[in-house]
Amino acid sequence: MSVELLIGNELGTKLYIPVIEEGVEWTTERKNAPGKLTFKVLKDNILDFSEGSKVTMQENGDNIFFGFVFKQQRDKGQMITVTAYDQLRYLKNKDTIVYENKTADQFVQMVAADYSLNVGMLENTKYVIESRVEENTSLFEMIENALDLTLTNTGEMFVLYDDFGKLMLSPLSSMMVGNQEAYLMIDEETGENFEYTSSIDDSTYNKIKLTYDNEDSGIREVYIAQDSSNINKWGVLQYFDTLKKGENGQAKADALLKLYNKKTRNLKLTNILGDNRVRAGSMIVVNLDLGDMKVRNFMLVESCRHTYKENEHWMDLTLRGGEFVG
Repeated sequence: MSVELLIGNELGTKLYIPVIEEGVEWTTERKNAPGKLTFKVLKDNILDFSEGSKVTMQENGDNIFFGFVFKQQRDKGQMITVTAYDQLRYLKNKDTIVYENKTADQFVQMVAADYSLNVGMLENTKYVIESRVEENTSLFEMIENALDLTLTNTGEMFVLYDDFGKLMLSPLSSMMVGNQEAYLMIDEETGENFEYTSSIDDSTYNKIKLTYDNEDSGIREVYIAQDSSNINKWGVLQYFDTLKKGENGQAKADALLKLYNKKTRNLKLTNILGDNRVRAGSMIVVNLDLGDMKVRNFMLVESCRHTYKENEHWMDLTLRGGEFVG
């Protein structure tokens, strides 16, 4: 394989180049999951590592993964199946945090400092969260809540990921794979198969209703945004929530309707020619005829699994974009 994988000893004073069985897998998810690397190594008299040991992987000179061993599984033949995670794994820790007047990127910076995580570029998310109490929940969920609030109030989505040992927060506009002259495109020739479903059964709403109990006036304020055309077609599919002080109720209702007033379409692609630039959170161009519709636009990678074998590199993708929801 063209994969170069290094693993450290328990004290972090040595690096080993283990004998790897082909079939290394690198998996990323856009939300609430760390990057994961799984591989098999043959135990010998030299190799010495344990849980917590550092793992790095490169492929053809590309930096792929930097993380830590979390699990080992041995068989009779002294083959060890290793599972390593990047530093996002530590966002599974639970805590109770109260914060005020912070943007999502400022909150991520605060969490990273508290848990000694290495930070790269955190883009300014701009929307200020007035106050929030996160009680007995995972750091992943806390950050996702902050990013969701940013999305529903600004319409802009941000992606949290680990880039070879550095925590990154980037807007979708910076996650396109390639450039204007040569964006990465997936079509019938680059993929072996796809699985496509459409639905209004999950995360589809054509009526948004938000309420706010105004303590100063004693009046419950109600904000509604709806699409009568889709109500006639699908019946009323209502999203309901309460507002916090300082939120713009009508603007939020309008933003939520724009976000959810559509069919959810799931697209999974298997055995795509591998490209190390693609990870969960990436934007790629898809050009496919799906039967009831043709797709030729950017789509967001919700999950990505790379498989590296001898002279082979494949990836499986779950996508969303436009009317697609992964």
